[in-house]
Amino acid sequence: MTETKHDDRGLWRKALIAVPVLVVIGSLVGIISNSGFANNWYAPLAKPSFQPPGWAFGAVWTTLYTMMGIALAAILNEPASKQRRVALTLFIAQLALNFAWSPIFFGGGMIEAALLVILAMNVLVTMTIIAFWKIRPLAGALLIPYLLWLCLATALNHETGRLNPGADRAPLGIFGA
Repeated sequence: MTETKHDDRGLWRKALIAVPVLVVIGSLVGIISNSGFANNWYAPLAKPSFQPPGWAFGAVWTTLYTMMGIALAAILNEPASKQRRVALTLFIAQLALNFAWSPIFFGGGMIEAALLVILAMNVLVTMTIIAFWKIRPLAGALLIPYLLWLCLATALNHETGRLNPGADRAPLGIFGA
């Protein structure tokens, strides 16, 4: 099996744009939607026993957005192709859901709608990892911790709904009445 050589000239310039953009937008979405334990709707809810401490979320998301930005830069640095266009479309789609989740969950108090969004995000991130991997294995590998964190976040979202019947501001009937 031959190893593909990649021209990395320009990759770090792209990363120096992509990383801060993702970190800043992700942070702003969290701030605007009042994400976290200071949220008056979320604070009194029963939390799952496996809930990480509040400080971990900012640290983890900053790290994950940094890794996502480097992965994105690696794909943007590759020659234009149909495969790259599909990979970037998947990345943008999952990122849109990522940025929508906090306003839905924390801003809207819609636990079940947020669960559907994060489930779709898991599928799109998996597809993005595969698409990135085919172009640049390192770019796909950089997204694996993100998928693992999303799996934890999905479980937290589900358990928050299960532990707090009646807390959902716009129930869809996933957790019962």
